[in-house]
Amino acid sequence: MATQQTTQQRLIHYAVSFVGMAFGAFLAAMSIRIFLIPNELIDGGVIGISLILARLFGNSYLSLFLLLLNVPFIYLAYRYIRRSFVVHMLVAILLFALFLALLEPLPSFAADPLEAIVIGGAILGAGAGLIIRHGGCTDGTEILAILINRKKGFTVGQVVLFINIFIFAAYGWIFNDWHIALRSLMTYIVAFKMMDIVIAGLEELKSVLIMCSKPEILSKIITHELGLGLTFIKGKGGYSGEDRDILFIIVERLDLAGLKEIVLREDPAAFMAIENLHEVAYGRTARIALKRKARKGLTKGFF
Repeated sequence: MATQQTTQQRLIHYAVSFVGMAFGAFLAAMSIRIFLIPNELIDGGVIGISLILARLFGNSYLSLFLLLLNVPFIYLAYRYIRRSFVVHMLVAILLFALFLALLEPLPSFAADPLEAIVIGGAILGAGAGLIIRHGGCTDGTEILAILINRKKGFTVGQVVLFINIFIFAAYGWIFNDWHIALRSLMTYIVAFKMMDIVIAGLEELKSVLIMCSKPEILSKIITHELGLGLTFIKGKGGYSGEDRDILFIIVERLDLAGLKEIVLREDPAAFMAIENLHEVAYGRTARIALKRKARKGLTKGFF
């Protein structure tokens, strides 16, 4: 009976996730078709490159460019991130491409440049935020940024910012119009801030403290299903006086939704404290150990 209930809960979770990603993909596609393309604006990352190519070769090919450009990043996610995440990423990209194709006939919104930047960027950011919040991803550059972060130590935000500055600069140079490049950069900033609002201030990394009744079992499930490393911290209940282990985990934002789902699924009475992290620093010995574990596929966590 318990197994049947757990299976039903998983199916409901997946259904909610896919519906959330579908709605987010619809919002993002609508923003691009109604606001960005008519005003010659682009977004960052793979979407931005796809918009540049679509302007060069025809807007009808936008969905095709989006799919083709994301193929290498889907492989990288499958190879180095997590196979279950690849499913969510693939679904999100397919939904996004589908809505971009279906919404092509939509008329443009009659707006001045400032309205297009603010409204279009906000809707685009809300859509992207919903996709990420439900475990998906439509921009492969973030996958690349995570891998560079693991190997070189640059933060995900730094890598993404560098890539996007290059994309916006290339856009201005290709069409010999730096005004559209600067407007696109402003649109990206609005979208990025709105995305943060939608996903509740989600940063590149989160530190998570988990207080639960069965830490040993939960730690094995987290390690097995997400491949995350974790640390046990000895604690004592202030009210009960009971000794218990507290789980400490540093997690990337793409894995946070999956971590919360597993913890609450296995122990509905669990308590989680989640904080933003701007950087994680570790010594040479720890870096070598992490690389060895990554090569063996043991864990992609930090402890």
